[in-house]
Amino acid sequence: MDKKKILVVDDEPNILRLTTYRLEKLGYDILTAVNGKEAFDTIQNEKPDLVLLDLLLPVMSGIDVCKKAKNDEKLKQIPIILFTADSNTMTAERARKFGADDYITKPFDPNELTAKVKKAIG
Repeated sequence: MDKKKILVVDDEPNILRLTTYRLEKLGYDILTAVNGKEAFDTIQNEKPDLVLLDLLLPVMSGIDVCKKAKNDEKLKQIPIILFTADSNTMTAERARKFGADDYITKPFDPNELTAKVKKAIG
């Protein structure tokens, strides 16, 4: 069986490293991107099984990446989990309004990350 592929998108190197490390330990193949354009290009070219997407990114926001992916017939089935540092304004309802399947607030609990990833793609 092929390993599931996850795209982790964040412009903070520490978050990217920590998330990548955690998910690789769980047996996933990890792709990374540090800005919105790079993220969307990677989604189009690699068609990952899941995208973990920061909201505040250079070049193109996470919200715009999410909306573009969810409006594309070839990409809309890919689950997207938003990363946000703002726990006060992000809600599950608001994440869904952007087209996301779920969200995680930063700094995140590694167990929450694991649970949400497994819920999204097994």
